[in-house]
Amino acid sequence: MRRLAIAILGGLLLSGCAHERSWRAELDDTLPLLGHRNWIAVVDSAYPLQTASGLRVVYVEADTLEVVGTVLEAVDTSGHVRATVFLDTELEAVADVDSPGIGAYREGLGRLLAGRDVQHLPHEAILGRLDGAGREFAVLVLKTPLELPYTSVFVRLDCGYWSDDAEARLRAALENR
Repeated sequence: MRRLAIAILGGLLLSGCAHERSWRAELDDTLPLLGHRNWIAVVDSAYPLQTASGLRVVYVEADTLEVVGTVLEAVDTSGHVRATVFLDTELEAVADVDSPGIGAYREGLGRLLAGRDVQHLPHEAILGRLDGAGREFAVLVLKTPLELPYTSVFVRLDCGYWSDDAEARLRAALENR
């Protein structure tokens, strides 16, 4: 009986590790293929399954902030892309009385995003951008079990070795020809 219990426990632990490895492997395998105009979203459990053909949803049985940190670190070290982060405007207005734990989540997210380019838009506006991008470009959605509203983190990828300023100078030079 004890051997059976140990075998079952070992199997559960290994399957948990394999599951975690699978989302990380998905990120590691997909990121080199992504470039500017692609997105990676780390979303909560109520996030809708969108139908745009370019969206790939992977369920991640992990802490949302851990997943966000892993995604940002992977993007930061990739070299070929950089992150612009979008958050729901609504996140700042959600009260702890309505959603216990939201304040602690905001604090943890704030630490992860300190010093980054972060834009705040209404949730529906971000969904519209993601849906539009998914019609033409790949979007990787990492869906977590988090049950707090408006906590999704949307990462738009931009070229890592070409800045917005360089692009503006190039466009100006082309117009002046």
